[in-house]
Amino acid sequence: MSYNDIFEGSSRVGEEGGEASGKGGSLARAQYVALATFRYELRRFMAFSENAAHGAGLPPQQHQALLAIAGFDGEEGPTVGALSERLMVAPHTATELTSRMVEAGLIDKVPSAQDRRKVRLALTAKAEALLADLSAAHLKELKSLEPALNAALSRLTRDRA
Repeated sequence: MSYNDIFEGSSRVGEEGGEASGKGGSLARAQYVALATFRYELRRFMAFSENAAHGAGLPPQQHQALLAIAGFDGEEGPTVGALSERLMVAPHTATELTSRMVEAGLIDKVPSAQDRRKVRLALTAKAEALLADLSAAHLKELKSLEPALNAALSRLTRDRA
């Protein structure tokens, strides 16, 4: 499959000889197939992730929060606002989530060393152990899905330069 097949298309879905514009017009069938396949592979991973979190005794959103806190790229841990942004949830939802996680002994709220008005989030030892196990399982699953994910992504991006 070439760039032309995916992004410009020689035929629209249900039509022969048409041309897909990519600007709100019909897409080529190959584009729909590539997008659907890629989305399916992502959903397979997400389903695995949700099941793994439940198996570890965590709601999936708490697992995602632990990963966002551990993987936060900053000098200090994230604020509740930063967590809200990373999880793509409303600030009040992130506040409620962090409160439940503090009660569960998964995170601590730590005053910022740079701005005492701010509170930063930090994982507890319990959370670090849970996250290490979950992350190892996720990396193993990603490795098994790698060929399918790469093939699906390749179909979408092949010959793009």
